[in-house]
Amino acid sequence: MAVNENKWGILYCPKNSFRPQKRWENIEKVLRSERIDFDYVQSESTGSVERLVKMMINNGYRTLIIIGGDSALNDAVNCLMQTEKEVRDQIALGVIPNGMMNDFAHFWGFQEGEIERSVKWLKEHRVRKIDLGRINYKNKHGEPCHRYFLNCINIGLIATIMNLRRQTRHIVGSRTVSYVISFILMIFQRLEYKMHLKINGESINRKVMTVCVGNALGYGQTPNAVPYNGLLDVSVVYHPEMAQLIEGIYLFVRGKFLNHKSVHPYRTKEVQVRNEEKALVGIDGRLLNSPLGEYTIRVEQEVINFLIPA
Repeated sequence: MAVNENKWGILYCPKNSFRPQKRWENIEKVLRSERIDFDYVQSESTGSVERLVKMMINNGYRTLIIIGGDSALNDAVNCLMQTEKEVRDQIALGVIPNGMMNDFAHFWGFQEGEIERSVKWLKEHRVRKIDLGRINYKNKHGEPCHRYFLNCINIGLIATIMNLRRQTRHIVGSRTVSYVISFILMIFQRLEYKMHLKINGESINRKVMTVCVGNALGYGQTPNAVPYNGLLDVSVVYHPEMAQLIEGIYLFVRGKFLNHKSVHPYRTKEVQVRNEEKALVGIDGRLLNSPLGEYTIRVEQEVINFLIPA
């Protein structure tokens, strides 16, 4: 049955934290005080997000609000990109940050502790067409696959750290503590990988510590990237000496990652990757099943309607 097109469809993705229902009750209170007409569903697991978003699309909701983090948003946009363009163009996607990592929400100024401000911004229904990144690859069976991303793709060490951070934050809760633990655990990880990259006609064939392809902030590695210029920012990091590595961690935490001399930045529409030593690949903070052989990362311009602050 079709619903009122002004009614919000809300998907609540609870964190694995203490009293997640209390978080929803606080958000619900704000929604009702702002007289928002909405229906909501709660995801049971990571794998249920795309199914529930598809259900809301099929039921005619034109405003979809994800109360979750980067991974939940990633699932939502991948579901939206499976719909016909005529349907997708009628739908606006918004976020109230509630994930283990909320980098894309932070890009726009949405913060976890500011529910009232987030809801008021979303209520203004200010829509901006935004870009998505897309990775085309083959899975372990040799079948062609693709996946879209809002924030970034990481290849190599940072993908490993982001995976460690996700796991440790489930345990310790604190974002800062999880970062520190992840960097400590980093010393037990492999620090460089043989890769062959092609960026803007330049061929890079050498050992690389990490690569970040950012449509937005890239968890601090592509701080100048914006999801509305039809381009991707790329940071390629060669393996520094130990003192430089410590300096790099410091600059990363301080938000000055590009100042490090081992970081080589690019801006492009497409990156070709031959991941010769099978470095881990992370997409919007979640590991991607290791692509087989070569893969391509490119940008698709202005394909999603996103609700931004008024």
